[in-house]
Amino acid sequence: MKSPLVSVIIPCYNEEATIGGLLHAIHQQTLPTTDVEVVIADGMSTDRTRERIAGFQKAHPELIIKLVDNTKRIIPAALNLALENATGEFIVRMDGHTLPAADYLEKCIQALVAGKGENVGGVLEVKPGRDTWIAKSIALAAVHPLGVGDAHYRRATAATEADTVAFGSFRRSLVEKIGNFDETLLVNEDYEFNTRIRASGGRIWIDPGIRAVYYSRPDLKSLARQYFSYGYWKFKMLQRYPGTIRWRQALPPVFVFGLLMLLLLSAFWNFARIVFAAAIILYLFILIVGSIKPAIKTKQPLTIIGIPLAIATMHVSWGSGFWWSLAKGA
Repeated sequence: MKSPLVSVIIPCYNEEATIGGLLHAIHQQTLPTTDVEVVIADGMSTDRTRERIAGFQKAHPELIIKLVDNTKRIIPAALNLALENATGEFIVRMDGHTLPAADYLEKCIQALVAGKGENVGGVLEVKPGRDTWIAKSIALAAVHPLGVGDAHYRRATAATEADTVAFGSFRRSLVEKIGNFDETLLVNEDYEFNTRIRASGGRIWIDPGIRAVYYSRPDLKSLARQYFSYGYWKFKMLQRYPGTIRWRQALPPVFVFGLLMLLLLSAFWNFARIVFAAAIILYLFILIVGSIKPAIKTKQPLTIIGIPLAIATMHVSWGSGFWWSLAKGA
């Protein structure tokens, strides 16, 4: 039996609601099923994720699905474990709550073969994680320039070189060249991996013709946890690669620091209170004005309130996580 051309590696934990949709999307790829294998590193899920995987495997025996135990229960360990069990020439990373377009794998491989980059991916179409007005607002905030800045994997309209990619594809030989994912970084492991690619002379390539659906967090609490974690581990990343900071990543820590300083000064300086109030009012005004266009476009008036709430949650949580990481390190 020949080895598959492509190995799709998936870190997974408690994804019973979405893992079936992902496997179906992989099964429906334009590549022949015999060219594809799926390697799922599961962090010992406690829901029905494994049952869903077993059921899909039984119904579609023509698709090779390998399920391995990720006892460390962290994403970089899951990726490395999946890589150990993958046999394809090309590797494509996916997440359990992602739905790749039918030609995702084929277009990624075409770009890799054409030499466009060493890690190739596309643009994410963000959809709400729940059918509520705040979940819809979070999905819109996740692609808003005030929320994600110049992140190409969220907003690119033309093929371009980038600093990172969300769900990339690369040759197995690349891992042999630069090493596995860093298991000391519980988050930002993909950014660190892409940093090493660029440091070795490689390119990260994003083509908006390569599409995938990504389901955003369903509520502000889970969004805050997500972005606090991003900020926390970004500082750990910068300790090793200080030159990798981007303006979109620097603004939240600066914003949070400025607000905290003004708040402290407000205790004994009236002018600081005025500046603090003015800064909050201006910030909210900018967010609300920036929310009008997407609210009108999607015909969802409540998102005029929801988008500012989501973006503010992203900024404050990211910045707070960054400073908390710095404080703990100090």
